Amino acid sequence: MENLIEKSEILFLYESKFTIPNGDPFTGEQRYDDETKHILVSDVRIKRFVRDYFIDLNQVAPGKYEIFVFNDKSQITEGSKESGASARMQSLWKKYYSEKKPDKKQLPKAALELLQKCIDVRLFGGISTEEGAAVNITGPVQFALLNPSLNKVDLRIHQNTSVFSSSADKSRGAIGTTTVVPYALNQIHGWINPYSAINSGLTQTDIDELFAAMWNSINNANTRSKSNQNSVLLIQIVYSDSNDKLYGTDKLISINSDKEEEQIREMDDYSFDFTKLAEKASSNKIKEIRYYTEIPAIEKAITNLHNQKIQPMTLI
Repeated sequence: MENLIEKSEILFLYESKFTIPNGDPFTGEQRYDDETKHILVSDVRIKRFVRDYFIDLNQVAPGKYEIFVFNDKSQITEGSKESGASARMQSLWKKYYSEKKPDKKQLPKAALELLQKCIDVRLFGGISTEEGAAVNITGPVQFALLNPSLNKVDLRIHQNTSVFSSSADKSRGAIGTTTVVPYALNQIHGWINPYSAINSGLTQTDIDELFAAMWNSINNANTRSKSNQNSVLLIQIVYSDSNDKLYGTDKLISINSDKEEEQIREMDDYSFDFTKLAEKASSNKIKEIRYYTEIPAIEKAITNLHNQKIQPMTLI
């Protein structure tokens, strides 16, 4: 089929230093695999980074990105009593169909087109449960439900105090205890499905925007638990055919160190091994492997592979 988006897989590496890369929403503690000692980062966390980045850009370039899923009520019609998705849908109807909605026959198509105006829907999918205009778009871009770090980690207990008193009748601040990650090299594994892209309206420009958002959102994060993070390497493994698939793409990058993995504290403590990545590039199923990094040592290591299918990409 012509004009399909390229089928591909994504490997995105970023490091975290004495942070909480992805806390459990119930406990606030870092997600962690006790058996393997690897920390875990969820797909929802990465999607939130991307959405928040687009929302931030809208502050300096109003209206550049339409976003469906918000963390606040800024894009919900004032006074709305609808649930989150329904309320957001109503605000989009009001914005793009200020006079009146289309008739019942045209409503389903119009609702689909309305959702497709949102870049996060074109990327990650979205849903409308509105009567007569129900739409369910599967996102062509998906990430692994939980993504383990490349290194093992021993979590560290961190105690802190608050200047605010624990209750109104006390003068002293409260004391809290949490666990932090001394160092983690996080690897996010994702997929871009060309068939789902047809229904969501995904474009190549959207994919370019996604890659820029992933890279920049990590570097720009400035909350207390996410500030000390840095984007390291972004790879897109592009297939020759829309039905091709290779096993074990999440195992193509590894690290070597003279230290125990739990003792790693910075990038100088280990080196990258891209041998398996180069081996996979020789497969007929691979059209090209594209990468982006701003770290000279990684650039040199990949260039030294001397593989014509592994080429640098640019970010918009």
